[in-house]
Amino acid sequence: MPIEYDIRLEIGYVYDSPAASTRTLLRMLPLTNGEQTLISGRVSADPDPDFRRDGTDFFGNATTEIAHDAGQTEFRFRFNGRVRRIPRGTTLDLSCGLGALGAELQSIHSILPMSPHHFLGASERIRHEPEIAAFAEELTGPDMSVLAALKAVSHAIHERFDFDPEATEVSTLPIEAFRNRRGVCQDISQVTIASLRAIGIPAGYVSGFLRTVPPPGQSRLEGADAMHAWVRAWCGVETGWVEIDPTNDMLAGPDHIAVAIGRDYADVAPVKGSSRTSGSHRTDHKVDVIPL
Repeated sequence: MPIEYDIRLEIGYVYDSPAASTRTLLRMLPLTNGEQTLISGRVSADPDPDFRRDGTDFFGNATTEIAHDAGQTEFRFRFNGRVRRIPRGTTLDLSCGLGALGAELQSIHSILPMSPHHFLGASERIRHEPEIAAFAEELTGPDMSVLAALKAVSHAIHERFDFDPEATEVSTLPIEAFRNRRGVCQDISQVTIASLRAIGIPAGYVSGFLRTVPPPGQSRLEGADAMHAWVRAWCGVETGWVEIDPTNDMLAGPDHIAVAIGRDYADVAPVKGSSRTSGSHRTDHKVDVIPL
């Protein structure tokens, strides 16, 4: 049955010296699609912006463009809202063989935003890397179903990567994380996408929220949930898009709430922009995902 969540997200930036003429693009509003519905919600900024425009990008993600003209030393960007998540049934393996996926791709003539053709080639953060391609090719073969290949790649990356928040930065390239075998969900997801594209499987990046469950007998901590990243892969005409979470070695389930879909992190970054400032800055990130 459907599950409803109250969600709060806050992302803050504190500057050592005032940041002037700041322009920011936010992607913080959860998607409405076949598996989830945004019941209510609003993205806000503190201080109030001098300019605001809400819209959608090419992939259908909700965007909020804002501008601050006066110098500021701190910004707070927030989303508060409610989402209804519909649990997906068991994914049967009706996908074609990996060797036949190319022919199925050729039968798709659409270039609409969710066309698999947009998710097969290189993108801003993810390019073809021979080392990653060789890794993926060792795990799969042309007679393996596309869904089985997807799961094999995801499982292998989960097994061989250490989750390490100190090992990478937001700008770390997939090949760096792959060589070090360390990183966070962003790195693990982008390495998975690079692996899948290398063997001909269209794959994209999903940013969103993941509800965490406290250990038995312990109360839930405020702000303990995570802004998360996982992967969606096109498994052929019959199966379509499947979402998988290689960080946790599982198919995306009812605790995964999607915010934005793109080719890599550059398409879905929750906060992206520019400002005129000097000195350093600090950022913080708080998420609460509360089931009703």
